[in-house]
Amino acid sequence: MTNDERAIRDLIATWMKASMAGDTEEVLRLMSDDVVFMVAGREPFGKAQFASDSAKMKGMHFEAVSDVKEVSVVGDWAYARSHLAVRVTLPDGKSMRRTGHTLSIFGKQPDGSWVLTRDANMLALATE
Repeated sequence: MTNDERAIRDLIATWMKASMAGDTEEVLRLMSDDVVFMVAGREPFGKAQFASDSAKMKGMHFEAVSDVKEVSVVGDWAYARSHLAVRVTLPDGKSMRRTGHTLSIFGKQPDGSWVLTRDANMLALATE
């Protein structure tokens, strides 16, 4: 595994850990300013909408597992294909689980770090 591949896998692990801890600032740091998220059922959205959506989720508990299936680096660009399982528990104790595949594109920054630039998330409601 190359250093860049390891850095991207580490970024994904950091993202997951920060998301479950409710650390939105850390998650925002891991994405480019022009990031685009694509999820089923809504128009693509960017960093500002991600931050706004995250603020509305305060008080919810998240558990998630990302199984990175593939990372490929080509110069200053890379993609990762993963399977993601997320459980969200609302303040009233009710929970829902979503699972599915994601395809993420990363860009290498001038300082050598990587950030998420595009993310296609195909999670669907899972039955227990």
